[in-house]
Amino acid sequence: MLEMKYLVKVSQFVNKTFALWVITFGILGFIFPEIFKLVGPYVPVLLGVVMFGMGLTLSTSDFREIFRRPRDVFVGVVAQYTIMPLSAYALCVLLELPPDLAVGLMLLGCAPGGTASNVVTFLARGDVALSVTVTSCTTLLAPLATPAFMYVFANQWLNIDPMAMFLSIVQIILLPIALGLIVHKVLGDKRLESVVAALPIVSVSAIVVIAAAVVAATRNQLLNVGLLVFTAVAVQNAVGMLLGYWAGRFTGMDLAKCKCLCFEVGMQNAGLAVALATVHFATSPMAALPAALGALWHNVMGPIVATVFQGWHEEGEKESFFDRIERVSRSEKTVPVSAKH
Repeated sequence: MLEMKYLVKVSQFVNKTFALWVITFGILGFIFPEIFKLVGPYVPVLLGVVMFGMGLTLSTSDFREIFRRPRDVFVGVVAQYTIMPLSAYALCVLLELPPDLAVGLMLLGCAPGGTASNVVTFLARGDVALSVTVTSCTTLLAPLATPAFMYVFANQWLNIDPMAMFLSIVQIILLPIALGLIVHKVLGDKRLESVVAALPIVSVSAIVVIAAAVVAATRNQLLNVGLLVFTAVAVQNAVGMLLGYWAGRFTGMDLAKCKCLCFEVGMQNAGLAVALATVHFATSPMAALPAALGALWHNVMGPIVATVFQGWHEEGEKESFFDRIERVSRSEKTVPVSAKH
């Protein structure tokens, strides 16, 4: 029991300091490129491990929201796969990005929602159930949606093979998730308790190593185009979160759902974008750079926006987990000492 509590605490610490680890390993990748370049061929495998972990945490209840609130889920999925690809394409044209960087930014924009959005939605006191469902749906749709959007928007810069990309996403995303779901079903929650507790450590480790590998592979060009790519990634993220939030407002959703869509739309599965760039555009290593920077920036801005959202409430809003903690804490402080004994 003590070991489990320690493991949970370590996992929570790693989750909270995710951005710090990405920055640290990014610097290490820049300083020691020859070491992290060796990781390049194993990027799809590392992401597959992350997706297997996602499968282990999923259950039928995560998909129940599709039938309970089909309209909300539909709005979230459509917003994800329209706002981000279109904003990425607009930035590619406006900033006149070189072909390899344009393809990289499009990959980031056409990727499904990232699992980090679920954690940030929780911190923001948003609708976590909707967040998990939309992330799951966009991820399962990725084998069809991502290659299709890439072919429509990015084929003008580099040759896009949608069928090859479809097969890659199935291998990297769907098969590991399916295997994780099967293992979860066979073993059950109790037997997987310690494994699930360790998943944040495994996931963060895999993603930061992937980011370091990309920095190592693009070290020479990073100093020349780093600011341009960072600007594109930051603006795309801001547009995604802003329009995601207003997509909820325009469709009449409550505040908790709008917070959810803010992160679902704005925070992408940057790891998948890196893996696809590594596999399909190996001759253009810069294509992976926007996704690598996205892995950092999304996980910096997400918690910042979530902190702002924590103070946003509306009339009739349900009491959240954090509200209950604060209420209990305030009540304990106001109870007289004599009443406690």
